[in-house]
Amino acid sequence: MGFLNNTTVTVDAILTKKGRELLAQGTSAFNITKFALADDEVDYRLFDTSHPNGSDYYGAVIEAMPLLEAFPDENHVMRYKLVTLPKNTQKMPILNVAPNQGIVFEAVYGLAANPETVGATTANATDSSYTFILKDRTVASMTVGTAAGSPGTGATTPFFLGDDDAPNSKTLVANTVIISVIAVDVRKATSLIVVGNDTGATASITIQNQVTTLSLSAAAMSMSG
Repeated sequence: MGFLNNTTVTVDAILTKKGRELLAQGTSAFNITKFALADDEVDYRLFDTSHPNGSDYYGAVIEAMPLLEAFPDENHVMRYKLVTLPKNTQKMPILNVAPNQGIVFEAVYGLAANPETVGATTANATDSSYTFILKDRTVASMTVGTAAGSPGTGATTPFFLGDDDAPNSKTLVANTVIISVIAVDVRKATSLIVVGNDTGATASITIQNQVTTLSLSAAAMSMSG
């Protein structure tokens, strides 16, 4: 991570591994269709309405803050995106995911735990559907539970995964999804990210998979014994 000089207008753009692959194929393959803006660097608590020099200086400290250097991993950057909300909106939309405590899969009597249905509701606003992003589909599987009213509608606020996460991820647009366990060699965990397709509100839960192939085999032997 580095800092950019904020005394001049600077654009710092980099490409992900996938972006470099597309660029190498030619301009027809490399076609930017979406972008997002964020204000990760801004601490709005520094907006000082009591500044002795008047209103022109209320945001002086904020405007003097350094900008972060660009890097393609949304685990660490672009976490606070700018969104467009209806005029006269007084409260930011808040996404509530159920189950909000996350999901833990365990082997019980030789059988994997039952699938879990994950849904979301939006407070202070309305979302017609949600985008569900399972960061690592080797931990669990994800299918549509309740289909969205407009299946072709994606998140209005893009969510970008890093090069390490993107190949193993899975994305669905729905109102609810079903998360099912799969047997793994070692215990694993991942995140399920939920984005409101109208408001851009985002939330996430953790999915833990403790159903290893070893635990299933041991449980099956216990039952047969």
